[in-house]
Amino acid sequence: MEELKKSSKFKGPEGPVVLVVMDGVGIAQDPAGDMVHAATKPHLNWLDTHAVCSRLKAHGTAVGMPDDSDMGNSEVGHNAIGAGRVFKQGASLVNHAIKSRGLFEGEVWKELMENCREHDSALHFIGLLSDGNVHTHIDHLEALLKEAGESGIRKARVHTLLDGRDVPPSSALEYIDRLEQYLEKLNEHGERDYRIASGGGRMKITMDRYNADWDMVRLGWETHVAGKGRGFASAREAVEALRKEKPGIIDQDLPPFVIVENDQPVGPIRDHDSVIVFNFRGDRAIEISRAFEEGEDFDEFEREPNPDVKYAGMMQYDGDLQIPKKYLVSPPAIDRTMGEFLSRAGIRQLAISETQKYGHVTYFFNGNRSGKFNDKLEEYIEIPGDKVSFDERPWMKSAEITDKVVEAIRGNKHRFIRLNYPNGDMVGHTGNCLAVEIAVESVDLGVGRLMEAARESGAILVVTADHGNADDMYERSKKTGEIALDPETGEPKAKTSHSLNPVPVYIYDPAGTANVRLSEHKNLGITSLAATCLKLLGFEPPEHYDPSIVEVG
Repeated sequence: MEELKKSSKFKGPEGPVVLVVMDGVGIAQDPAGDMVHAATKPHLNWLDTHAVCSRLKAHGTAVGMPDDSDMGNSEVGHNAIGAGRVFKQGASLVNHAIKSRGLFEGEVWKELMENCREHDSALHFIGLLSDGNVHTHIDHLEALLKEAGESGIRKARVHTLLDGRDVPPSSALEYIDRLEQYLEKLNEHGERDYRIASGGGRMKITMDRYNADWDMVRLGWETHVAGKGRGFASAREAVEALRKEKPGIIDQDLPPFVIVENDQPVGPIRDHDSVIVFNFRGDRAIEISRAFEEGEDFDEFEREPNPDVKYAGMMQYDGDLQIPKKYLVSPPAIDRTMGEFLSRAGIRQLAISETQKYGHVTYFFNGNRSGKFNDKLEEYIEIPGDKVSFDERPWMKSAEITDKVVEAIRGNKHRFIRLNYPNGDMVGHTGNCLAVEIAVESVDLGVGRLMEAARESGAILVVTADHGNADDMYERSKKTGEIALDPETGEPKAKTSHSLNPVPVYIYDPAGTANVRLSEHKNLGITSLAATCLKLLGFEPPEHYDPSIVEVG
């Protein structure tokens, strides 16, 4: 691996370079539904007028997704920022593996199918049921089911986690109906028994991340594996009943349910079954993978029952920790990240966020790599998040994050600091527009304090985002672009998914020593943030990195 070369034009600032990621804060074209526009944000407004600023692509092919109709997300966003160039991401890799048949010709797929044939046992699929293309895509699930049928698997069960976050908030029945019709087609000749076995909202069961709430995983285990829980004759019946009991509930918050027949669950997981988690994104699949794979040392909750199964993930969700051990598609091999280059150059780094985005400024920023490149040079700080709905405390831990970063800027121990304010994204996913305004305002307060610390210490701030969300809070017609209205209230329908909007980047150099100005490069994406930060630190970016947003010196 090559070494960073020092710049002949600029030796770096007196203070640190601080990369501020305002998660989910994009730039909308229409103020309707734009809670970033609606928020009171004097500091961001000042930067927009006085700082060196631009806008960056943060979705689609610019971050390695299959198509420009695909949203960006925090995982691929931080991969892109940290890597400094585009790598094909999970959805693209799975699409290729299915189309090329590499997935089905792989040893892991063959092993799981042979296990079911040998024991005449069931094949189980657990994952998010949507076409959001952030964690999963229903096309992938259907392709796996079709191939399983053609491989002679007689019994399959699907454990559906309901989205309402990367897709419209109350769209679950669209995907349930589509899946039921597909299963009916696979079953039509009577040779197969393929059914939905259980389900529940993604923020209620199974899909916890960063060890924030293992009770979610325990409840998922009871639902999918044990077949315990409230029973319904079908998934549609379950969703309709649960919505009726709590009007206004969105899909991600629906309680768990089990499909039963003659008062018995139709698809508990038993010895000799094969199990596939078909999520391709890692953060919300690691914990359930651990529960299936770890032996007697697993102590997060009591697994009862704990069947002997063949298990695989769609991808390996953590390469360093080898979670899971068996997987269907290899993840992107992201190397020569900015963090690794800086560690090799002897640069002290600080990475900080609260629980919900801590893994993004560490694991994902470092190219899906657990741990540090250099323990002596890197410091990682996690601020524990609150276990409440984010719209109840939309300020989240922005003040605590800012406290730590201000202290670090003034201490000048670290030359490069990266932080993530989760507010715009996490509160944006709730669909509560007033709370989202407050979330953006909380971030603005934090940015203002960082600006003050930069003025005192000679630091340079790079204020940006990984994708949009808070900027696009109303559902719109795909055909006309008009705002969709709730038929009962006449109010705009809340949108809970990410936007396709660009994101801002502000370079704030209060000392003026860097002589920062926009480069000649146009139509850049967030991958260019790495080269930008390296230039501001006084280095020449590697030749294979996407070009810097600015010139210095």
